[in-house]
Amino acid sequence: MTALSGLVVADFSRVLAAPYATMLLADLGADVVKVEHPVTGDETRAWGPPHVGDEATYFLAVNRNKRSLAADLGRDRERLLALVRRADVLVENFRPGTMARFGLSYADVRELNPRLVYCSVSGFGAGEGAALPGYDLLLQAVGGLMSVTGPAPDQPVKTGVALVDVLTGLHAAVGILAALRERETSGEGQLVEVNLLSCLLSSMVNQSAGYAMAGVVPGILGNRHPSIAPYEVFDTADRPMALAVGNDRQFANLCTALDLAADPRFATNADRVAHRDELAALLSERFVTRTAAAWFELLTPLGVPCGPVHDLAGAFELASGLGLRPTVPLAGLDVVANPIGLSRTPPEYRRRPPALGEHTAEITEELS
Repeated sequence: MTALSGLVVADFSRVLAAPYATMLLADLGADVVKVEHPVTGDETRAWGPPHVGDEATYFLAVNRNKRSLAADLGRDRERLLALVRRADVLVENFRPGTMARFGLSYADVRELNPRLVYCSVSGFGAGEGAALPGYDLLLQAVGGLMSVTGPAPDQPVKTGVALVDVLTGLHAAVGILAALRERETSGEGQLVEVNLLSCLLSSMVNQSAGYAMAGVVPGILGNRHPSIAPYEVFDTADRPMALAVGNDRQFANLCTALDLAADPRFATNADRVAHRDELAALLSERFVTRTAAAWFELLTPLGVPCGPVHDLAGAFELASGLGLRPTVPLAGLDVVANPIGLSRTPPEYRRRPPALGEHTAEITEELS
């Protein structure tokens, strides 16, 4: 028995944000029926390399535990309406207005299935921004994330993963679960709307709050933190190391380990932020004398947060060493594990990501 056993999700989504949300629901036990165009399917089926055999790992990353129904929104509308009648949740991330053209908008189907939780994911909402394309890179640019990310001022860069899509998928899943919980009381579904821009602005937390509350427009600080020091990356004798000192006690322990004399310029965090360049220069002189591993072994027992900058191979090795099970086997694939731990109804890995239309006959028979 899983947490969402018996829940049926009509998944009209593709690419990343919404498919990530529906995969989370599928991992928790929902029966997710992925509706795909009969010819092209989800665009990410063609987004490679890398590949496993002839399958793009991009598609495989967010579509496990789902069944694929090949259907055209126009020609197969009656079959899709039958799916909507059966579903508890519908998720779509077409441009606003697309589902309405095929008679599948929330307004169209709410009478057909009053208990349906209908989640629409868009780039910029359904108002004035409806026509804007919701690509993650574009959102990172116009949404302000790139303005605080990069090696130096006037050198904005995107994050190394489509972070806005993932954050939006998480918000979508939370919204869906909240609507399902409310349905237990009211007996009625509702419309859940999330958009990438709003999710990004909310997820920028302290940076967004600094602007909204105090009018402060942050800039690029590289690996530094706007409010804490020392909180950045330093070179060591062999590779970069992150140092994240969050309070005065940790800084005092760092000074003891490095044999640094008391200095009024660094007495408090506010002082250290004000003199971060001078402090960084002193620390840099010390850190290049040992390897990152040596510093980790010395500073960690003292309660000073630090660690080497790993590539993904190193990160997976670390997680394995800590017993965190970063991957799980699934039908010949080592898939990245769902990070949610539930003591009685943990996530399950039942189905490998489906081939295009793999379950069309099976689902059609169920609906008829």
